[in-house]
Amino acid sequence: MQFELEGKVAIVTGGARDVGREIALGLAKEGASVVVNYHGSKAAAESVVKEIEDIGGRALAIGCDIANRAQVDAMVTQTVETFGGLNILVNNAGLVFRKRFIDTTPDEWRKQIDVCLYGTLNCTQAALPHLEEQKGAGRIISIMGDSSRVGESGLAIGAAARAANIALMKSIARETRGGTTANAVALGLIETAHDPEFMEANREKLTKLYPLRRLGQPADVAPLVVLLASGRGSWITGQVISISGGFSMV
Repeated sequence: MQFELEGKVAIVTGGARDVGREIALGLAKEGASVVVNYHGSKAAAESVVKEIEDIGGRALAIGCDIANRAQVDAMVTQTVETFGGLNILVNNAGLVFRKRFIDTTPDEWRKQIDVCLYGTLNCTQAALPHLEEQKGAGRIISIMGDSSRVGESGLAIGAAARAANIALMKSIARETRGGTTANAVALGLIETAHDPEFMEANREKLTKLYPLRRLGQPADVAPLVVLLASGRGSWITGQVISISGGFSMV
């Protein structure tokens, strides 16, 4: 199956590493020009850009704090000026602190909500006018943990912020014009460079929670995102699709 993303332009927030990196590469391999957004990982983002260019694609690394609306507006403007438009927004960037809710502080709430919720609000609203111009080719895909659907001990604030994003995607799916779609992809535990000590200390216990008896890999996520970003996904909107190895089956 060909996904035919030639001529399309995508922004992937948090695109420098792990899941974001695989999504950026997946979109580029199907022909999309990709903006690899980063906050503190400039070298990693530039490495992804080089990987894309090495396979004949077009890409650009743009540093931006998605919690800052002015910076988001500037990123979207630079994207459109560089590549001539914007078709696909992948809201992937996130920030979570693993801690029992009773032990968290309002400052920690704010930091996570600023990125996980306000970041998605900022990027989506800034991108939407350009997406609605795409005559049915506009796509919004928000990546989140499955905790947003089923809850998880130690991730209450991040789960709450991402649950709000589910409602946001469903509402935008009802509002958008011109065939723009909006969907959420909810992930089980993905093995990433983030928090490796937690992963290793709890690997056996965590793996038993998954019917497939393995944790997810970043490469498990990209194919579905590519489908939703493509014309093949044009009749899928307002949905929450779980990639979780069977962790949740709701």
